Amino acid sequence: MRELSIVGGIYLERCIQPLWNAVYGSAGRAAQAVSALLDHPTKLYSYVADELLPEAQRLAIDCNAVLVPTSASQFVAFDYLHPLSRPAIRPPVGRIAQNQPIKVNGDVVLRYGMLEGEAILDCDTAVFDPQSAFEIPNFQDNGSQAKRLALVMNGREASIMSGLSNAEDAAERLIGTGAEVVVIKQGARGALIKTHEGSWQVPLYRTQQVWKIGSGDVFSATFAALWGCQGLDPVTAANLASKATSLYCDTRSLPTPTVDVLSAMARTPLTAGRGRIYLAGPFFDLAQRWLIEEARDLLRNMGAEVFSPVHEVGPGPAEIVAPEDTLGLEGSDVVFAVLNGLDPGTLFEVGYATKIGKPVIAFAQNVKDEDLKMVIGSRCEVTDDFVSAIYRTIWALPTK
Repeated sequence: MRELSIVGGIYLERCIQPLWNAVYGSAGRAAQAVSALLDHPTKLYSYVADELLPEAQRLAIDCNAVLVPTSASQFVAFDYLHPLSRPAIRPPVGRIAQNQPIKVNGDVVLRYGMLEGEAILDCDTAVFDPQSAFEIPNFQDNGSQAKRLALVMNGREASIMSGLSNAEDAAERLIGTGAEVVVIKQGARGALIKTHEGSWQVPLYRTQQVWKIGSGDVFSATFAALWGCQGLDPVTAANLASKATSLYCDTRSLPTPTVDVLSAMARTPLTAGRGRIYLAGPFFDLAQRWLIEEARDLLRNMGAEVFSPVHEVGPGPAEIVAPEDTLGLEGSDVVFAVLNGLDPGTLFEVGYATKIGKPVIAFAQNVKDEDLKMVIGSRCEVTDDFVSAIYRTIWALPTK
């Protein structure tokens, strides 16, 4: 089996809900993910500040990896309110000191984008995951060389790199830049795999919980180990990487299981749906309104149409608000309900939606099970994890 080198960030990650405080970053998580898939220790290249060096060394030991640190004057931290929130990056991106490039020679190299500098590769096989919200250069622009190259990115990154919004067109253009394989992750639509021979789609797999922080790292690392090191074809490698990612999202556990375990794993593929979501929940103080705004933005960013009573109808007398909200419920496909505080209006909306056969996904924190008896007994889905509730609502949209 071919040896793998990983180059990317090792960062401090913190999240408020669910609680998370760990040193990982893309490279660290990738090394952990592939440790059961390879029969050789990986080499782990990263910028590491003195304050983070002991944690980075412990991480490498846990991952059966050899740490190859490049000294940095700062360590970088990502702070999340929840796993889908935009993280606060410390120091701010514009104040992160830039370091000399890390040069990596190797057989198979997985390269992630980094905030503190860049990596220049000279290798036989490379997998490049740019992980950037800004301008994304081509793999070769900094002098990197690889005989075989796979690009793994999300739809936004593919659009930035190619200048094209359609995923198929973007993949076609990126193949023309010297890549042997292009993998574009497309959320609930799974991933598009493009080679010179054709295009394929692999699914996203359903989970009960959704832990998003680092899910892309796990996908890219698993793909690199299976395609680059084990020699699996890119479609099979991407499909197993999708399974591995679903397991990570569900459990937050690593390493990725072996190929045999992944292949035998029973996972339900998702089919992307479309439709309108009714957003039920109180909005009478700042905290309540913030949660409604956050849920609405996330659902819309995932492509759903959202009927939010406070936005679509607004405040007013009962004889106006109630009929308008009821019409909104009847014209929606799925209900996302915030049950924190057990607001009477929200509970009425949940009951009405259940009566007319609309699926309900409820987010409830600090609510006693006894108070949720009728909701749960009416076959509504209830979770105390905000991000999982958002995804399960999107997944409940009709596929036809």
